[in-house]
Amino acid sequence: MILDILTYPNSELHKTSKPVQKFDKTLHTLLNNMAATMYDAEGIGLAAPQVGQKIRVFVIDITTEEDEERKLYEFINPKLSQGSGSITFEEGCLSVPGFTEEVKRKEQIKVNYMDRFGKSKKIEAEGLLAVAIQHENDHLDGILFIEKLSILKRRMAKKKLAKGIKL
Repeated sequence: MILDILTYPNSELHKTSKPVQKFDKTLHTLLNNMAATMYDAEGIGLAAPQVGQKIRVFVIDITTEEDEERKLYEFINPKLSQGSGSITFEEGCLSVPGFTEEVKRKEQIKVNYMDRFGKSKKIEAEGLLAVAIQHENDHLDGILFIEKLSILKRRMAKKKLAKGIKL
């Protein structure tokens, strides 16, 4: 099922998510629906808060080639650590449609997380995958990528976004 994606300036996007407690059919359905929604919207990541769920869950698929097999990552209760290096990447967001901007993040990160069955996992990520993980993890803390911009760029972005908002 395709879910509705909340968009800026919806205040729900700025709330902090709670850890997942139950690894059950409800969670599995949400993960499946989030993946379907992400693919339908042609995104590379989607966090639960973006679909109105205040839990620490996100999905990512950075597959770029049409003939390449999809690789869906599901992160539950992620904990990022030991970031190193620096990378600037042109980011966009399904909750901030039609707007992209360069954001500076860690180039390499380590993540401890759980899978859909509650099993502990670890991953070392770099490049686009590391950027996507950091971007989606920010959503769990109520942070949008536009808040990572300089004050001047953030003001300009919010003005542009406000003009595009239909009331």
